[in-house]
Amino acid sequence: MLIVTTSTIQNAKIKYLGTVTGEVIIGANFFKDFAAGMTNFFGGRSGQYENSLEEARQSAVQEMTKKAEKLGANAIIAMDLDYETITAGNSSMLMVACSGTAVILEKENL
Repeated sequence: MLIVTTSTIQNAKIKYLGTVTGEVIIGANFFKDFAAGMTNFFGGRSGQYENSLEEARQSAVQEMTKKAEKLGANAIIAMDLDYETITAGNSSMLMVACSGTAVILEKENL
């Protein structure tokens, strides 16, 4: 499925089907928090959080894509990703949300 961040596709005839979304919330466990804290103290990148972020992003986009397929779409336009950290006490969670417009592109334009 074609997924783009633009709201139009050059020379494409588009049939709009509606908005689709995908949301994922994952927990960041103690060991990831500890490793990230050490990275923050000493400098550098946090591989643990980067991996978690990538997994969450892929899951959210996959969820959105499945919803678009159920509508009969062959593309999603105007896709947007949002990231949030949710903390409660000593625990933290990462939320990734994406949204876009499910569309049908004419076959000659694919």
